[in-house]
Amino acid sequence: MPSVLVVEDDQFVRSALIRHLTDASHTVRSVGTALEALREVAHFRFDVVILDLGLPDLDGSEALKMLRGITDVPVIIATARDDEAEIVRLLNDGADDYLTKPFSVEHLSARMAAVLRRSRATADDPPSRVMRVGGLAIDVLRRQAELDGTRLDLTRREFDLLAFLAGRPGVVVGRKELLAEVWQQSYGEDQTIDVHLSWLRRKLGETAARPRYLHTLRGVGVKLEPPAPLTPAPGPGVHEPLS
Repeated sequence: MPSVLVVEDDQFVRSALIRHLTDASHTVRSVGTALEALREVAHFRFDVVILDLGLPDLDGSEALKMLRGITDVPVIIATARDDEAEIVRLLNDGADDYLTKPFSVEHLSARMAAVLRRSRATADDPPSRVMRVGGLAIDVLRRQAELDGTRLDLTRREFDLLAFLAGRPGVVVGRKELLAEVWQQSYGEDQTIDVHLSWLRRKLGETAARPRYLHTLRGVGVKLEPPAPLTPAPGPGVHEPLS
């Protein structure tokens, strides 16, 4: 029975969420402040946290950063804010998903189910060898990745995306497949994939214009492959043939 922490200061919304989640056979605890949420997470194990941003004591975005300092529990942001830049920042700070208020209970259920599936799949991953693609080493069991021996600081979603592509080196993976396998969603915004690819490229020391590992085929998908070997410059006395 999944355990959910609801962090919401609006009593009406909070009661509605508790009622819906309880009816769906979830174990629910709820609090109305960020500090109470931190105490709950420190003392109890939850399968998912639903976090409002407009909390009375601390903005939810700051609470998210503090939560990520003590736990990797999946966090779904519930917010009335629809600013694209802020949503991108929240995902970058460790949110697993977000919902813009008002939302239906069916929409919340679908997002929670997807997050819980991803979380369980990660927990159930059997021991496996480290995947290597060029200078990349991805340990799925320990959820660690290195580039040329240096540990990469990846978010949960960045790691999932990298590991999925590394398991299919050189294979072009379409956006629908990425949404289904990495995000566990049958639909979604292309921007979500683009944003995470951009963050991942930055941490791999590359750009879309000058890729090394991640190569995008416009309108088709993306693939991960080792960098092409550098061609040595001709030595003294060696001339390129004329065309």
